[in-house]
Amino acid sequence: MNPCTEMATAPNGFVLARASLGVTSFGMQIANLPPHYTDYPEHNHSTMTGDLAFANDGQEEVYVPLDGRGILIAEGEEIPLEPGMMVRCGPTQTRKIVTGDTPLTLLTLGGIPGKPYAPPAPFDGRRAAS
Repeated sequence: MNPCTEMATAPNGFVLARASLGVTSFGMQIANLPPHYTDYPEHNHSTMTGDLAFANDGQEEVYVPLDGRGILIAEGEEIPLEPGMMVRCGPTQTRKIVTGDTPLTLLTLGGIPGKPYAPPAPFDGRRAAS
């Protein structure tokens, strides 16, 4: 057992739950997003360029809201995020997460269909700061 508040974090503030727990078969991180947050990067896992090119790993992701509320914008569709639900995004789906008047604590699970999991460099825990 490891309290989330004691887990390593990435430079962007994401909690590196996978690295902190030693999970090796899938990605897992927690984002604590404040109210009115719009800086979550719009991304997919197949055609990114520039600073997000590291994400071109073919990963699919499942978003699990733990607390608060937000909106997942996937291919232009707005999907409400709230505890008790899960949303899957495939590797080619472009997505972005925003919050409204309340913060959002969001667990993200990821894996590469048919391939062994390898964490992207920003989330591998080696460059993390606690």
